[in-house]
Amino acid sequence: MLRFLSWTLTLVFILAVMGALGTLSILYYFGRGLPDYEQLAQYEPPVVSRFYASDGRLFAEYATEKRVFVPIETIPKRVIHAFLAAEDKNFFEHPGFDIFGIVRAAFVNMSQMGTNKRLKGASTITQQVAKNLLLTNIANQASYERKIKEAILAFRIETILSKNRILEIYLNEIFLGAGSYGVASAALNYFNKSLDELTIAEAAFLAALPKAPTRYNPKTNYEMSKGRRDWVITRMYEDGTITLDEAVASKNSPIELNKPDSTQVIKADYFAEEVRRQLLAKYGESAVYKGGLTIRTTVDHRLQKISDWVLRRGLIAYDRRHGWRGAYMSLDPHEITKDSWKEKLDAIPTPPGLGQWQIALVLKISEKGATIGLKSGEEGTITFSELTWARKHVPLLTESEKKTEVFVGPPISHPQEVLKVGDVVFVEALSGKEKTYSLQQIPAVSGAFIAMDPHTGRVLAMSGGFSFEASPFNRVTQAHRQPGSAIKPFVYLTAMERGFSPATIVSDSPISIAMGYGLGIYNPKNVTSHYYGAVPLRIGLQKSLNMMTIRLVHQYVGMKPVAAMIEKFGVIDHVPMQIAMALGAGETTLLRLATAYAMLANGGKQLVPTLIDRVQDRYGKTLFAADSRICVNCNNVTWSNQPSPAIVDHRQQLADPRSIYQITSMLEGAVRAGSAQRAKVLEKILAAKTGTTNDEKDAWTFAYTPDLVVGTYVGFDNPHCLGHMEGGARVALPLIVEFLDKALKDVPNKPFKMPPGMKLVRMHEMTGRPAQGGGAGIIYEALKVNQDLRNYSEGSSYGEESYGEEPHTTEFREPGENFVSNSFPQNEPEISRPQESIPLTGTGGLY
Repeated sequence: MLRFLSWTLTLVFILAVMGALGTLSILYYFGRGLPDYEQLAQYEPPVVSRFYASDGRLFAEYATEKRVFVPIETIPKRVIHAFLAAEDKNFFEHPGFDIFGIVRAAFVNMSQMGTNKRLKGASTITQQVAKNLLLTNIANQASYERKIKEAILAFRIETILSKNRILEIYLNEIFLGAGSYGVASAALNYFNKSLDELTIAEAAFLAALPKAPTRYNPKTNYEMSKGRRDWVITRMYEDGTITLDEAVASKNSPIELNKPDSTQVIKADYFAEEVRRQLLAKYGESAVYKGGLTIRTTVDHRLQKISDWVLRRGLIAYDRRHGWRGAYMSLDPHEITKDSWKEKLDAIPTPPGLGQWQIALVLKISEKGATIGLKSGEEGTITFSELTWARKHVPLLTESEKKTEVFVGPPISHPQEVLKVGDVVFVEALSGKEKTYSLQQIPAVSGAFIAMDPHTGRVLAMSGGFSFEASPFNRVTQAHRQPGSAIKPFVYLTAMERGFSPATIVSDSPISIAMGYGLGIYNPKNVTSHYYGAVPLRIGLQKSLNMMTIRLVHQYVGMKPVAAMIEKFGVIDHVPMQIAMALGAGETTLLRLATAYAMLANGGKQLVPTLIDRVQDRYGKTLFAADSRICVNCNNVTWSNQPSPAIVDHRQQLADPRSIYQITSMLEGAVRAGSAQRAKVLEKILAAKTGTTNDEKDAWTFAYTPDLVVGTYVGFDNPHCLGHMEGGARVALPLIVEFLDKALKDVPNKPFKMPPGMKLVRMHEMTGRPAQGGGAGIIYEALKVNQDLRNYSEGSSYGEESYGEEPHTTEFREPGENFVSNSFPQNEPEISRPQESIPLTGTGGLY
């Protein structure tokens, strides 16, 4: 008996030693070359960077993995209990691997040997952390080798990290489908809730997803998804973390996904993309897509919505004036039957950029309109009244055709002149009319719109085109276009800075310019062939008179100071010494020119436009703040007879505020009686300037109040003529008017602040002569206190010589706004300039 016991003990000892040696051998063999587990101590998961509007609303996210990091202390217990019940009920007891779970899985796997079933795992939460973060190269292999490596790493991880830290990493790292990484992101994506708002059933649903997020998607596999969720709820009850009543109530509740509603979503794609580009340039790709940056932007969601609507509406209005270019595509009408049309329509991809429009197939034509089929399977109607705009588009091919206002074919008398059966078109549902649609076409013309705060340079709205989905090219910042007459305020500002006043007389009459040796004499003309003669500079800017502008620069101010002024306001860098630049021949962007107008609105303070107010890292540390002004005494908690807090503005003053005010006064006149008079309907205190480039390739308008600056341009991406009379006043100004009508609704009128050293003098607007009484044509002219009135009217010939009446037009054409009829030579030599001394008062030597 003793001998048997001795042999037994010896055998047990040998087996134990062999087992230990075998275990050590396994640990040594599989433990070699494993990743450094200690790196998890400093692990920071990739976190989504989030863009917020000025009112705090989220409107864009950028990430390689859409994750919102949440500390373990703020994750609700019900969420933790749900994941422990589903994934690792013994998490707080085991050393990283669950030996009983491994044995159980081994027996199950042996019983399934020879089948095609996937091997059953027994991974703990710590093992899943090891697999997802350290064994990514073999993470999807269901092998014993991987399980052993997971167990080894899990044991090692638990020696350096607390259970709570491991659980924190897991709950923030795990992929839960729908592009969601981590429980916080999943709660937002599936239920539009924060973690503390989740119910037991919703927490159990999230905990049911890690095994197979796609398989348990309730949109495609509702019953399977609900069954898995209910299994988690049962496990929670068995673990004692919820009561029976809670379990029953949770199982009886349906799975109701809740995406953010449209009122919570801010659509500002061009704005977001521009911010993204700036952040990438400043901080790099890793910080933007993984760093969890919080970016507070300047976008005003209300103004952005108006901006998008106005630009889209304006481009459509121009496009419709130029007629119908035809269907998107056409199918064989003989192949369209009652049973087949939907299948054929479904096979046509919906092009990007439609927005609320739909793609439709014309099924039948009658005198009353067209019957259409939609991808939803429903049928609708385009009535004849919604087709009358669709006159045939007539391309403008020759110079003579560009000077005619005939853009389209004859009026429509029958729907079949526009559509035929088989045509694939775009339609928009008409409000208040069931199953009735309007015919639409994507505009061939493009444009952009911007709104800014003139005090800070904050960009409040930015619309870079008709549709970001169709064309992400941002025409606010990336399109370089000629500004045309929109440059003129800075030409006239140069004159104001050199002693001229709005009442100074300069002739708007033909002028001949010697172009240089061998280049002959240049005789520019206004397109309208109407001239105003000798009139005040105010009239020249209000009515955008080309000949006065050319004479002002060529004979009196000189191109060099004009170029310096344009450069100082940031419109164009390195302005060539060519007189055509004074008429807007150079290229700039809408953002640059709008910023320059903003500096007129704020009295001449230098501005740097910004789309970003503040950038913070994942820990809340401020990396960038746009407002660099210093607030003196702002940090004092208590008052001890010290001066009141004050913001010190150290920004450069670019021009005399009095000269700036004179330009603003003249641009107010452009609204009252000049090229921007269509804006009078707003009944707002407003300064504005239109602009049209050579051959009417671009149409511009800028406007500002003391607190808001807006600008827009319309033109083809491949610049060519917009059409006769399609200038700034007709094409661009209506967009500005519509925007301001909505943006300034219920906003009281606020006058522009007149700087010290100014005086208002009653004058005849068209002569610059002092006026004693009231009456038509009498204004209060803005003059500097040191400007002498005695000579302003000398030599004025308005009313004495006839230079033709102001042209009358219902198209609100800016008189003389366009370039002269013949373009300047491409390589124009530098013109001769007058001496720097300019008479400060009177008109001595002006003509």
